[in-house]
Amino acid sequence: MTKQELALEIIDRLKKEYPDADCTLDYDQAWKLLVSVRLAAQCTDARVNVVVEKLYEKYPDVKALAAAPVEDIEAIVKPCGLGHSKARDISACMKVLEEKYDGNVPTTFDELLALPGVGRKSANLIMGDVFGKPAIVTDTHCIRLVNRMGLVDGIKDPKRVEMALWKLIPPEEGSDFCHRLVNHGREVCTARTKPYCEKCCLQDICVKNGVEE
Repeated sequence: MTKQELALEIIDRLKKEYPDADCTLDYDQAWKLLVSVRLAAQCTDARVNVVVEKLYEKYPDVKALAAAPVEDIEAIVKPCGLGHSKARDISACMKVLEEKYDGNVPTTFDELLALPGVGRKSANLIMGDVFGKPAIVTDTHCIRLVNRMGLVDGIKDPKRVEMALWKLIPPEEGSDFCHRLVNHGREVCTARTKPYCEKCCLQDICVKNGVEE
């Protein structure tokens, strides 16, 4: 089986296993996903979803958050960890949205990437979930799983993993595929325990099949 064939088979099986896979960060506007994905660095999505409720209660739109003192943002987002740097980035990002984009989120990858605190993972998430464009989100689950499955060979750098997956994953499948990897990584192919290979829908085609890196 070639890597392309393996990729298609994995996509098909994960679709059946997780038919409703979606982003686990709560948002109803694009700018809120930008905020949440910055807060999610080294923090669980569940905690972020709780913290942002307080943030939006006090600062309900881009204009309000852009005008907020960084220290006030930090006081609210502190439970997510790295409070100072996250608050600083969120403040700077909202200021750019307000001043350059009339409070809206830009629609191109390069413009997103130029925003304060926004890296390739965040930009891809916005492109895929908000704008419905092809996207590959290489978070820790994605990187761990595609290495275990044999889609990439010992590559841990997020950008290199992303570039490798662009060659294997049909563009229209990328965003949902990465969401399904998050589900699978949390429920079956776990990081902090031995993977539950006995209940894995990919057991017979997985390269690692229970062998830890």
